[in-house]
Amino acid sequence: MVRIKHRYLLINILYPGPSTIATRLAPGAEKVPDVVQFHAPTSDLLDQRLLAKMIREGVGELFGEWGVGMIGGSLKVIYLSPATSTAIIRVSRDHYRLVWAALTFVTKLPKPIDQHCCVRVVRCSGTIKKAEEEAVRRAREFIVGARLQGTGSGEVGKAKVGVGRREKERDVGDVVSESESD
Repeated sequence: MVRIKHRYLLINILYPGPSTIATRLAPGAEKVPDVVQFHAPTSDLLDQRLLAKMIREGVGELFGEWGVGMIGGSLKVIYLSPATSTAIIRVSRDHYRLVWAALTFVTKLPKPIDQHCCVRVVRCSGTIKKAEEEAVRRAREFIVGARLQGTGSGEVGKAKVGVGRREKERDVGDVVSESESD
């Protein structure tokens, strides 16, 4: 008997257009950093079922019934966090590229949310553990980058958000431990 092998896609849902956060702010209020607007939280109306339906429709649009049949039995949204706009999707190893292609072409979340977005596949992993570790690492990296950009310090270039495993000049863990000790 052969084990069914899966791939886990870690995705981020990004909102490149003008954010509702920015439009709600009063003219005299403090400006929200651009990196926070781009990584805005997703609506609570988006759940795992709706995300899976959106992926199936995208695969159907690109690859037809054949594509939907290929991913049908193995597609599952393992984790979805509206607060961080992050999700982990499980799909069979042989057909994960179909899902990746469909996610690349997503430009709008389905109704009832109906909001323009961009879906970025951050990592493709063979185990859920590695996908979870990457999600935690990226969330930590994002918090550090947002803090640095929000304070307006000159160190913004040193803690790049979403670039590579380790930063060139400083490790993200070093920046987090420094900010926690303050």
